[in-house]
Amino acid sequence: MKLTLVILAAGMASRYGSMKQVESFGPGGETIMDYSIYDAIRAGFGKIVFIIREQHQETFRSLFAPRLAGKVAVEYVNQELFMHTEGYPFLSSRNKPWGTAHAVLCAGDVVREPFAVINADDFYGRHAFEVAASFLKEACRPNRFAIVGYPLSGTLSAHGSVNRGVCSIDSFGKLVSVTERINIASRDGKILVEDGLLPKELLPDTRVSMNFWCFDPAYFPLAQELFSVFLQTQGQLEKSEFFIPLVADSFIQKHGEIEVIPTEAHWFGVTYKEDAPAVQSSLNALIQQGEYPERLWSTQG
Repeated sequence: MKLTLVILAAGMASRYGSMKQVESFGPGGETIMDYSIYDAIRAGFGKIVFIIREQHQETFRSLFAPRLAGKVAVEYVNQELFMHTEGYPFLSSRNKPWGTAHAVLCAGDVVREPFAVINADDFYGRHAFEVAASFLKEACRPNRFAIVGYPLSGTLSAHGSVNRGVCSIDSFGKLVSVTERINIASRDGKILVEDGLLPKELLPDTRVSMNFWCFDPAYFPLAQELFSVFLQTQGQLEKSEFFIPLVADSFIQKHGEIEVIPTEAHWFGVTYKEDAPAVQSSLNALIQQGEYPERLWSTQG
């Protein structure tokens, strides 16, 4: 069975200030996505689906087509405002995409097999792709999805607060809910949250979502149904977004269970421009340790 990796790359990176998805971080000009794709291939994934805006398609094709030719099947899928809206009259002033759950929904025409979903600008680590591939091959079902959960302490930024989806997990390791917590930062040895919700302090090993999901194709009809409801209730709000946790919550309540797969893989990302040197340093360290070749696509294995 050919596993598919869907990469969410249509966001505009408002806090970062530029198109960080295609910025070079590796010594050979590699993007963060290159490392995710490399890890996915060696974990057994056979197809990559990029979710992008139409105006960026040429950039992505010119960058990745030569790098991935002969290594993995590749699809480029556009996420545009009108897609899957079924004629809904959204605001003419709106130019922001509908969010992550809508982005995945746009891949429905090219994905027919169990698939994983990741962000373009997050480094997830080899182990995360290995456990995701194992779940997709052995345990993924129309009534059983999964999320890869990271320890909160390893996902903070030294350059500002972050937002994280905090996982509530039952005694069987199943997801109960994902709560978006905002303004999370480490202060005086504690991880504090300033968003008006409780608790105001989170433990370092609290599992959080970094948007690494494992889905059966049953995701698509469910997401379409929920997106139609979302448009009727929030479609006239200029900045409303249809997030994956909204689909996950409905799935848990009515359709099945979501397993939380723990990983201690080293995560890092680029929320702020100031994060870039640390990302480059982390990649260089992994190369020195032999985890990746210095020129990523000069070898595969």
